[in-house]
Amino acid sequence: MRTGTDKQKVGAQFVSRHDRWNIDGHKLMYHVDRVYRWLNGKTVYPVYLEMGVYGGCNHRCVFCAFDYLAYKPELLEVGFAKKFIREAARRGVKSIMFAGEGEPLLHPRFSDIVASAGDSGIDLAVTTNGVLLEKRMAERILPYLEWLRISLNAGTASTYAGVHRAATADFQKVITNIETAVRIKKKNRLVCVIGVQFLLLAQNYREAPALARLMRSLGVDYFSLKPYSRHPLSGAGPAQDISARAMDFVRQRTSRCETGTFKVILRQDMMQRLSEGKTYDRCLGLPFAAHITAAGDVYPCSVFLGQKDFIMGNINKQSFKQIWEGRKRRAVMELISARGVSGCRAVCRLDAVNRYLWELKHPGPHVNFI
Repeated sequence: MRTGTDKQKVGAQFVSRHDRWNIDGHKLMYHVDRVYRWLNGKTVYPVYLEMGVYGGCNHRCVFCAFDYLAYKPELLEVGFAKKFIREAARRGVKSIMFAGEGEPLLHPRFSDIVASAGDSGIDLAVTTNGVLLEKRMAERILPYLEWLRISLNAGTASTYAGVHRAATADFQKVITNIETAVRIKKKNRLVCVIGVQFLLLAQNYREAPALARLMRSLGVDYFSLKPYSRHPLSGAGPAQDISARAMDFVRQRTSRCETGTFKVILRQDMMQRLSEGKTYDRCLGLPFAAHITAAGDVYPCSVFLGQKDFIMGNINKQSFKQIWEGRKRRAVMELISARGVSGCRAVCRLDAVNRYLWELKHPGPHVNFI
């Protein structure tokens, strides 16, 4: 069981009090030894993995990045998953987020996978729509998690049904499940940070302040507001971004909800990066992360899911070492390097990492004037 430690308390002082989890930035600067090896041309294993455990989903969100994969009910085989995670820990992987191309809690043995991964020593997190996060599930997985994030993108049941394309009753289920999860966390003094993420859309932005107030009353740790960035292969997505005026409305109304223990995190850095475009022409962050699907396929990142030319290997058939140090991965990395970033998302999970690494590789003038 992961309860409060001095490590978490000390780590908080290195980032802002407003976003002490550094959700809007990146954390690669904390892995200097690995970055140094990469700068010197050495093979490095990922710091972070995203794992899909189930390909299907109980929602059909209007913003879904992976709608083009058709929600196939593929299931990550538990034995192979456990074996892979143990090896990943030995190879130096520091964290795994269970999310992927579907809803992870639909896997019938999801809590077994989490418990086994927790025993490996890797830091764990889960992103979920929260509908299946009932008391028994929360009790089984929360003790192993560093953080849990619920995707909740409306402040009323009717808007929720439209945005999530789900049953209206699911809205109250999620609210109840969040309240239960917070209670379990506090009762057992767990370190797990419980947050709610709200994707800003024209359909829902006016409901963000009311939902922020509700989340504060339930005792969650943070409420994150994120701009929309379309996956290049997705057929879903809102017709237009919200206006600057709408953004000001959200910023002013939600910031009032903050307290000493409840934070509202408006992803302003991400919004700035969306408006200014990329400052790099190649993805340099791929050695530090990877994406594993419910079928066991290993991809460089989520933008390539479903494209067979970018599969680096499969954990059901190969060891992590065979995949990461194999010829297929080298060929895929060369293909991506030649391709550049023209076909990528406007802002992706590795965008801030790429800006950092690009600057290390291409320093500007006056770098000695620190």
